[in-house]
Amino acid sequence: MEEKEIGYISNYFSKLSVAVVEITSGTLSVGDTLRIKGHTTDFELKVSSMQIEHEMVTEAKKGDGIGLKVSEKVRKGDKVYRVIED
Repeated sequence: MEEKEIGYISNYFSKLSVAVVEITSGTLSVGDTLRIKGHTTDFELKVSSMQIEHEMVTEAKKGDGIGLKVSEKVRKGDKVYRVIED
């Protein structure tokens, strides 16, 4: 499987388990698989829903900041990769 860097974590709300992902390249859609990797972070998750400014969206593009529910703790600066399935 190939991975393409699409952004980074700019904020994390631990009580809600929500990460803010800044999209720096490409697009992200509901149903995509992400890998979040950092100094102490390394896990995959499937995007089940995402929000921009508290509005549900199905796709995000370069320049967007999205809210994303995550299953594990993430940290500011962690890299976000989209997993490209063969």
